[in-house]
Amino acid sequence: MRIAYVQMKIGFGDKEANLRHAADLIAACPADLYVLPELCNTGYLFASRRQTQDLAEAIPQGPTCEFYAGLARRHNCYLVAGMAEKCAHSLFNSAALFGPHGYIDVYRKIHLFDEEKICFDPGDKPWRIHDLGMARIGMMICFDWMFPEAMRTLALAGADIVCHAANLVMPYCQDAMITRCLENGVFAVTANRVGQDIQGEKSLSFTGKSQIVAPRGVLLHRAGEREPAVFAMEIDPVLARNKLINSRNDLLGDRRPEFYRVSSNPDEPEPNVGRLRGGR
Repeated sequence: MRIAYVQMKIGFGDKEANLRHAADLIAACPADLYVLPELCNTGYLFASRRQTQDLAEAIPQGPTCEFYAGLARRHNCYLVAGMAEKCAHSLFNSAALFGPHGYIDVYRKIHLFDEEKICFDPGDKPWRIHDLGMARIGMMICFDWMFPEAMRTLALAGADIVCHAANLVMPYCQDAMITRCLENGVFAVTANRVGQDIQGEKSLSFTGKSQIVAPRGVLLHRAGEREPAVFAMEIDPVLARNKLINSRNDLLGDRRPEFYRVSSNPDEPEPNVGRLRGGR
């Protein structure tokens, strides 16, 4: 199958222009699966929770979902795209999955970064795997990369490809995702954005360098830091199902989860957590 990242330059709050930009990039590069950035219809740097509320939409009933579902039908493809989700009294930083027959599912970001904790509620759904026939995929969003448990959970659930929608501002993620793919034996598509968001005296610059990484930790392709880009390449998802390192070692089969707890008694609190976090 052909998988692609879509690296965008996003205008804050300008949904119409952002959606048109995404559509133009997708039309320029045929693929079976596209991954778009986090919050790619609105931009990232919300001034307040109220502003987030104003720009957020219901999933899948909102106009952005309708637009992406139409794109997926028109191009006979699957796509993952980030957006602010409004659900009852909650606001989530979400990524929605669409296919040729419309909306499929939503993932709500579990690990919120910095001021996201003011504007969004933490995700309330576990990670799920979706079998597209060609491959099994899972979704994660931006700062999830910092937590090895995120990608490991998706790998244990059977993901061949991790679709990573991102608005990266720190310089570490792209290289860290190479390690994540190596330690879990999966493909990953990180779709980042370029440019800036500015709100009054606050601004954020995004690092670009969207990429595709193979299960052995091989960087297959990486975009530049400043310009929008779309890139697709053919992969064999079955390669992600071979977890053997050699004839005696299996990435997932050799795990010893019974030893991965701080406390040996599951009913006891972890005794050293306070000290490890700088407490007494």
